[in-house]
Amino acid sequence: MQAIPSPPGRALGRLGPALGATGAVLALWYLLAWSGAVAPGLLPTPAETLAALADSARSGLLAADLGASLARAGQGFALGALVGSALGFATGYLPRLSAAVTPLVSFLRPIPAIALVPLATAWFGIGETAKRLLIAYAVLLAVWLYVHDGVSRVPVSHLRAARSLGAPLHRRFTEVLLPAAAPALLAALRYGASVALLALVAAELGGADSGLAYRLQVDGQFLRVDRMFAGLLVLGLLGVVVDLVLAAIGRRFVHWSTS
Repeated sequence: MQAIPSPPGRALGRLGPALGATGAVLALWYLLAWSGAVAPGLLPTPAETLAALADSARSGLLAADLGASLARAGQGFALGALVGSALGFATGYLPRLSAAVTPLVSFLRPIPAIALVPLATAWFGIGETAKRLLIAYAVLLAVWLYVHDGVSRVPVSHLRAARSLGAPLHRRFTEVLLPAAAPALLAALRYGASVALLALVAAELGGADSGLAYRLQVDGQFLRVDRMFAGLLVLGLLGVVVDLVLAAIGRRFVHWSTS
């Protein structure tokens, strides 16, 4: 009889492929840095990147930039996710509203947030309002697409059955529509969180004086490539952490989802 692996063994088994891929990427990174294929000083080693990250943390710049970026991305994400989810449920459930709104959203979706930076700056100045609205704009469009698609795929027969049994509208929503569309909503939030970080970079290039993307721009002007790599590393790790948190919440509250 095959032995049942212990919990640490199962955890290691799940992390094994990721650890292997990470090790391969680090090895390739070291080889490229030492090979001379890239001009010296333009590709720091992982050790040099970690040293720059540690120096930024000791100076307090990392904490200040991370706090500023998290505040902007979090508030923009919350606003965009709320409006995008509500609009997605409405257009997915009401065909006539979908026919009116979908063409407008489809027109806006190809317009990236970075293209709206000059307009947002002209309208709202270089303060925080413009940055949060840019992030909310990008998140709204991303979340709407997933939620609209998920709600529109809920079988009409389920809703008709609930209505024929006398369920009022709010019960049809909470007991039929919302559970059926919850996996799509979870996917929308996870994708929207990554879009929020992408839009954050565009927003902070529009006149910020702090933040992870702002620091990348400043370091780029002085060709501090090690610090630039450290900033990119933080952005990537931030995205991973946010996605893991949302996935854990999804497994807790949307346990019937396979996401």
